[in-house]
Amino acid sequence: MREPYPPIEPYDRGMLEVGDGNLVYWEACGNPAGKPALVVHGGPGSGRGAWTRTYFDPERYRVILFDQRGCGRSTPHAADPATDMRHNTTGHLLTDMERLRRHLGVDRWLLYGGSWGSTLILAYAERHPERVSEIVISSVTTTRRSEIDWLYRGVGRFFPEQWERFLSGAPGTPRDGDVVAAYARLMEHPDAAVREQATADWCAWEDTVLSGETKGASRPYGDRPASARVALVRICSHYFSHGAWLEEGALLRDAHRLAGIPGVLVHGRLDLGGPLDTAWELARAWPDAELVVVEDAGHLGGAATRGHVLAALDRFAAP
Repeated sequence: MREPYPPIEPYDRGMLEVGDGNLVYWEACGNPAGKPALVVHGGPGSGRGAWTRTYFDPERYRVILFDQRGCGRSTPHAADPATDMRHNTTGHLLTDMERLRRHLGVDRWLLYGGSWGSTLILAYAERHPERVSEIVISSVTTTRRSEIDWLYRGVGRFFPEQWERFLSGAPGTPRDGDVVAAYARLMEHPDAAVREQATADWCAWEDTVLSGETKGASRPYGDRPASARVALVRICSHYFSHGAWLEEGALLRDAHRLAGIPGVLVHGRLDLGGPLDTAWELARAWPDAELVVVEDAGHLGGAATRGHVLAALDRFAAP
């Protein structure tokens, strides 16, 4: 598999006022006259990853990255308990993306992202199909409540001891209760120690789900800086306890709105946290999408997944 492009730095950046006292950080790199592409990060609440700049040919793409509300360099930051989470919903993020497009003078752009980013990409593209030229997604999710329940309960059948610890981190929650909502309440607790413990317990569970991929070499959630961990868990639990404010199955139901938009979906067969059936269902509902199954990859991907993403982005770079 081929390697990514060399690292590049932004040629422009800024803070976009999006309302409710929020400022969204954005940056642009590559060729200012190139094909516009928007990188939509995961989490929700992970913040942009500078490494994604290297997925795009800098001679042919104008690559735009941004931090969704409450994370990364966007303000106010969700790690601050005073930040009002009522102004951080899927609807707000979709409006922010449109404001950013208009602010940068983009007519149509390619969308790239994975995990939660794929949910936001699909929601945006189904709302504004005329603004999307192509879509490339890895680790497909649609954030259905059934997918959320699988990630925070169903996977526990593979890690029963660790799931019991995760459940016990939300005292009083029954085994069949809403553990995600319980953690969302803990992240709003006035006691900082309670919030810190909830953050640690949530990250420990997320790292457990990925442990078959990391083999203990890293903790993708637990190794993040303290403020980034708090923001991530606060935003994740907030979004997932509300089903991302999406009607169950709506993104699959409305995939017909993507007709005419070429897409590539890259998904690992061994993705324990986001099983392959969601990507398969999406590919069936979206005839213009190509599903690439990576046999030995999980949610984090790897060299093979990266290679398929690079190949798709190179193919779509042509006028």
